[in-house]
Amino acid sequence: MKEPAIEPGVAVDNTRKRAIDMPILKKTHPDGNRIDLHTAVSLHRAGELDKAERLYQRLLAANPNHVEALHFLGVLYHQRGQSERALKSIRAAIALAPGYADAHNNLGNVLKETNQLELALRAYRRVVAINPHHADAWNNLGVLLRGQGHYDEAGKAYAQALELNPDLAIAWQNRGNLLARIDRLDDAVAAYSRVLTLQPRNTAAYDALGKTLYRARRVEQAIEVYRQWLQADPGSSVARHMLAACTGEAIPTRASDGYVRDVFDGFAGSFDQVLDQLGYRAPTLIGELLEQALPQPNASLIIADAGCGTGLCADFLRPRARQLVGIDLSSGMLARARARGSYDQLIEAELSDWLASQRNAYDLIVSADTLCYFGSLEGVLSGAARALRPGGLLVFTVERAGELVGEYELHPSGRYSHAEHYVRDGLARATLTLLNVEPVVLRREGGHEVNGLLVSAQRPCDH
Repeated sequence: MKEPAIEPGVAVDNTRKRAIDMPILKKTHPDGNRIDLHTAVSLHRAGELDKAERLYQRLLAANPNHVEALHFLGVLYHQRGQSERALKSIRAAIALAPGYADAHNNLGNVLKETNQLELALRAYRRVVAINPHHADAWNNLGVLLRGQGHYDEAGKAYAQALELNPDLAIAWQNRGNLLARIDRLDDAVAAYSRVLTLQPRNTAAYDALGKTLYRARRVEQAIEVYRQWLQADPGSSVARHMLAACTGEAIPTRASDGYVRDVFDGFAGSFDQVLDQLGYRAPTLIGELLEQALPQPNASLIIADAGCGTGLCADFLRPRARQLVGIDLSSGMLARARARGSYDQLIEAELSDWLASQRNAYDLIVSADTLCYFGSLEGVLSGAARALRPGGLLVFTVERAGELVGEYELHPSGRYSHAEHYVRDGLARATLTLLNVEPVVLRREGGHEVNGLLVSAQRPCDH
């Protein structure tokens, strides 16, 4: 795995979906170990992780100091979500071969994905000190520098990566994300267009290009990009959803299952970092509301985190929970939530269908920034009413629609906003008692505040 990282920005982060990039190994070696390593790496690249691991372990049984086997085994552990074992194995390889640049680069990748950003930055700097011609490491360095707000340094790192490898599509993608972040929209469009020249089926580039063109008020060009995307990939749920968002035609009542999976499986690796950069506040706002509504956390409640994502709400839910269940449609997000170790159960399911299947099961249901992927709220609110026990609480956020919107509106961001009166009416139709609805700022995006509503409601007690 020499996976270059992709910078959080306009586009989703889909680095986890790319094939592992490993060196081609010669098959000739007097003791046969090189043949075994070549076979192991080939199996690894093909996704045959069990077989690859057995070969790596065989190599290490014969030679515990086999540097490449330690390195690639660490990569494999990380792919399985065993990041601590991954770090230990890769560091063992580096201890034996301190000048092994690719191992330092993958060490940085694992550290980045486990949010150890300063150590990751140090690892990437070590790579370019060992090998100044390592284009992937310059790209990865740019990602972390950009994440720290060092935009000039990040731009120079991307420029260095592209000078070394002008065809490094991911560096063009990250450069575009940086340029979009600092509102150099025309330059960002040029960078994303370069990605598509190199990789005509790159979904992240289509996504970023369409959104950036829309931000630049080049709406017709954005629509054309989404149409081209659908021509390149007729089955793309993301392209179809975004085309509807830009044209206002054939708007779905909610984002499709395919859209949610494609976006969030690809976004999982950088989700927390991106939201931190956007000043994301929905979990904090819900936590503050619960401090008032349930001021004595006594680990007594059965709680559902509806659309749990990576588990950002877990810290304030766990002290109140006898049982904490997370529900999400994205397996990538659930893997991140699982790594937190805070949930008793994690369920991969579509939210409204899952809620409708529950009855009198939960004391508290929270949903942070999830219902913005629903237009119509009737199904999810009636499902929540069914799933709550009498007296149970529902707490959620939505994005707030403008005054002229009748019910809900789909935006070119791909998300829906909701009129306050529509939320109130929906709760009443679901026989939930509104406790509070409060205008809030959920985050900043594109230099502007994203306005929302923080809502709490209760299922009436049976009499």
